[in-house]
Amino acid sequence: MSLFARTFLISWLAYFGYYLCRKNFSVLMPYLKSETGMSSTDLANALFCYALMYSLGQFAMGRLVDRVGSRWVAGCGMLVSAAMSSLMAWPAWVGLAGTLAIVQGVNGAAQSTGWPSVLKLTRDGFPLEKRAVWLGWWSTHLVVGGFAGTWLAVRCAEVHWTLGAWVPGIVLCGVALLFVVFVQEKAPRGHRVTAAGKLKITPPLAAIASMYFCVKMTRYAFLFWLPLYMTEQLSYAKAEAGYASSVFELVGVLGALGAGHLSERMGGARFHVGGVMMLVLALLCGTYPMMSAMGYVQNLVWIALIGVFTFGPDTLMAAAALQEVVPAESTASAGGFVNGVGSLGQVVSPYAVSYLSSHYGWGSLFGLLAAVVLCGALALGTQWIRVPKEKAEVLS
Repeated sequence: MSLFARTFLISWLAYFGYYLCRKNFSVLMPYLKSETGMSSTDLANALFCYALMYSLGQFAMGRLVDRVGSRWVAGCGMLVSAAMSSLMAWPAWVGLAGTLAIVQGVNGAAQSTGWPSVLKLTRDGFPLEKRAVWLGWWSTHLVVGGFAGTWLAVRCAEVHWTLGAWVPGIVLCGVALLFVVFVQEKAPRGHRVTAAGKLKITPPLAAIASMYFCVKMTRYAFLFWLPLYMTEQLSYAKAEAGYASSVFELVGVLGALGAGHLSERMGGARFHVGGVMMLVLALLCGTYPMMSAMGYVQNLVWIALIGVFTFGPDTLMAAAALQEVVPAESTASAGGFVNGVGSLGQVVSPYAVSYLSSHYGWGSLFGLLAAVVLCGALALGTQWIRVPKEKAEVLS
């Protein structure tokens, strides 16, 4: 098996596996309330600890991956995440809100090992030709992993809620074992070892990080709050709202594929494609309340379009574009920096959604998201004067 095929499969499987112990908590939240007596505030605190530690962990884990490699950082991270998932259902600790917050905080830090590790592997193992196209197909782990993680947790919880914590952890342990055994890393050159982790924040990298804060804040607002918006504002049934909201991810993955193909056809103009897609996304966010009120079909179409123009610049800029603006020895550090900044948007998102929707109505929320996305587009626009695809200089 070629290095490319091996890297594609094992890195895709690894990030898919991370989602098993990331998405199961949302499935278990109702059980933790009904079976253990935890309050909504207890669960919100646990979510905050997870998101905060995931964001902060990115900065440290990226540097660590550049220094010691992906195999052991990601392998150990998966094992720790699996252990934390299992501890959610540990009999002696069930119902202890403080313990749950600590467990989720540690899980967030463990999960932060994932993105810098797989980004480093794909930088070293993927071909330069049509890199964005291959990364677009590779990024399908976002949707497949999220869907599988939710499905597995639901099916296990139907038998007994504690299995929704244990079984995903056991499966992730198996993925970690496969990863450690089969991953193939390039041995770093001597001068690159000393330079590893020394990240220089250049204007292109700062632009990507700024944009990623904006797009991740928007992405998580739609991921977690669309069902509530449709039940409260559009009077959908809960199940109907849940199915409708899934279109955001299921169709959105087409944006990742389209952005990769389009940027390659334009000679590697990542910032141009990403910036234009963000401009369209701002328009879609601003008009969503009006379009969603026009009927079920119009709502689904707009959700699908928002998904496409969210996941497109998300995956294009955080993977292909990022790999092309930093030296190879700093790839993981750059990935951790960008995802860390972006994840701060994820931390802010629920508070912004909750405050605006309750005090000023849902329309104000989508107006804010449109403004935030526009800021991200402007950040990418600052780099439009760059010569596209500066691979020869960066990758030499």
